[in-house]
Amino acid sequence: MYALVDCNNFFASCERVFRPDLNGKPVVVLSNNDGCVIARSNEAKALGIPMGAPAFKYRNLFEKNQVNVFSTNFVLYGDMSMRIMSLLTEMAPEIEVYSIDEAFLGFKGFELFDIEKYGKKIEQKVYKATGIPISVGFAPTKTLAKVANRIAKKFPKQTQNVYVIDTDKKRKKALNWLRIGDIWGIGRRFSKRLEAKKVFTARDFVDLSDAFVRSEMSVVGLRLKKELEGEETMTLEKYSPKKTIATTRSFETMYTDFEDIKERVATFAITCAEKLRKQQTHCNSITVFVHSNDFRKNLPQYSRNILIKTEYPTHSSADLIRYAVLGLKTIFKQGYHYKKAGVIVGDLTRENEKQLSLFSRENPKHQPLMQQIDAINQSIGQNKVKFACQDLGRTWKMKQEKLSPRYTTQLAEIIEIKT
Repeated sequence: MYALVDCNNFFASCERVFRPDLNGKPVVVLSNNDGCVIARSNEAKALGIPMGAPAFKYRNLFEKNQVNVFSTNFVLYGDMSMRIMSLLTEMAPEIEVYSIDEAFLGFKGFELFDIEKYGKKIEQKVYKATGIPISVGFAPTKTLAKVANRIAKKFPKQTQNVYVIDTDKKRKKALNWLRIGDIWGIGRRFSKRLEAKKVFTARDFVDLSDAFVRSEMSVVGLRLKKELEGEETMTLEKYSPKKTIATTRSFETMYTDFEDIKERVATFAITCAEKLRKQQTHCNSITVFVHSNDFRKNLPQYSRNILIKTEYPTHSSADLIRYAVLGLKTIFKQGYHYKKAGVIVGDLTRENEKQLSLFSRENPKHQPLMQQIDAINQSIGQNKVKFACQDLGRTWKMKQEKLSPRYTTQLAEIIEIKT
């Protein structure tokens, strides 16, 4: 038996934990640089605010309906997620952290337990310890657990936030209810193609022949079909280092000067290098991209990316800065207003398994230098030691006009209780 635990409206719920006066009121959370809506409370959804709504287009609606708007507070959300995942680890023999607000739990050997009662115990413990409401869905497969979770979240009063698919009757009823576009793993493109063939529900999907599904959606689609039929084809994934690492940001304003964008790209490369060292891996390729502002239709548009293979496996900030700037020089064009850039490192290999090159190698001084820089930044504060390519007199910050305090990680920003 598997369970999917999903935090309800997670980012909005995190804000409400420390602001109980927001309960019952519409809340939205904006993306980097306060660009678009990435989280909504149920009250905000009821107002018709869509996911991804550009904040500037909905400003009047926010003001008219007294919507509480927050900038993304990833420090707070990340810490709350860590606390929740720690609690879930205590209550299940196996766990796969699927995202910042979702986790699959494995319950092999729990056949004699009242699994629904145990699910309510999980829900109550998480809420009592963190204040975050969750939904729990149980089923024999991971895909059906997703379906069960969706039912628990859709009908909280009837299910008390916990639903179990443990009979074939419940499974068929759930598949009849679930729309094809809401199945985990079926994207918009496939859902439109299937609807064109009169496949509107999950039940319609499982009624298709195995041969048809495999031909249209490959073996991945066939596995999904088997999971919905109750046959286990996916197990919990064990932790493994990331296969790619990306650092991308929208700028707080548009930039046309190469030096401004160069500073940003170099900083992104440094961040990627730090993440590589943290998980003890090297990269063998780096991708750099730039985008103009898609929302400014009156301006010329331009976007480009470039992939560069490194000469040797590396996690040196100095090396990645050099490659990133080289890539930027290749794709940068004058005359455009750039709004976003990013660096992605890929082809990762473990630190102790790197393939040496006959003709080039990493500077042996880099490794001890990086160790010292990481140690200093960790002890006295992030980004205290910078590289020369970073503008020491300029502090780059995202536009976060509605940022809430970091209640759980900064002593100076802890919640104040008024008496």
